[in-house]
This record gives sequence, C-alpha cells and structure tokens, in this order.
Amino acid sequence: MMAKYVVIYRSAVESILSYAKALHPREGVLLLRGKVDKDRIVIKEVVIPPLAAHGRGFSNFPLHMLPNDFSIMGTAHSHPSGLLRPSIEDLNHFYGRLMIIAAHPYESERQIAIFDKDGSTVKYVVSFEGGK
Repeated sequence: MMAKYVVIYRSAVESILSYAKALHPREGVLLLRGKVDKDRIVIKEVVIPPLAAHGRGFSNFPLHMLPNDFSIMGTAHSHPSGLLRPSIEDLNHFYGRLMIIAAHPYESERQIAIFDKDGSTVKYVVSFEGGK
C-alpha cells in the first residue's frame, strides 16, 4: 500500500536541487533514505548510489551494487529539460516506493514533484528535520 503523502526534510530537498544543478545539463540520480511512518513516508536524506552514471538524457546505477538497505524509499533524478513528469523510461526503471523528479532550473521546491510507480503525483510537505 502506498502512503497517503510524503514528508521530506528541507535539507533533502536542498540536496536534490543542488546536486541536479551541479550536474546540469547531465541528469543526476540519488537514492532517497527514510522510513514509512503510519500513513506517510518520511524522507530524511539522499545518498549517491554506487557507480552512478550521469549523462545527457539518462542517469542510472547498477541495482546489484546496492546493499540490503530497507531505509531506501526510492530515487530522485533530475530532468534538465525542465519537464516535471516521468517518462516511460522513468516508470520502466522505477525503484522503491516513490520517485522524485527535479526539473531545471532547480531553484526551489516548486521544481520538484513526487510520483508513485504508476506515475501518479503524490502529495508532499517539506519539513525541517524532526518537524511534523
């Protein structure tokens, strides 16, 4: 069952946006670390996946290199094109419970969106660490 909404720490949002900006015009990919808490998913931090590849129009990482880590809730990646919707390729390579897309120009939380495995938008709130 998918959580009703996502709480994401502001530091995680800022990390996603700054990572995307640093790699632009290449796509970047990150892992989302957090926990399931009743009817919500809480994203506390992001992690660079081992052996991540970043290019123009793609980003990926070898799944077999990931350790067993049940705190990984999904992935975040950038769309240098500015499109804030998942592509068919994104949905075909969905990993975890959710996917965050950060769209160019990566200036604020208005340039991120969260999706489930079906490509439907998931509601989220940005919180300071430890906040509700």
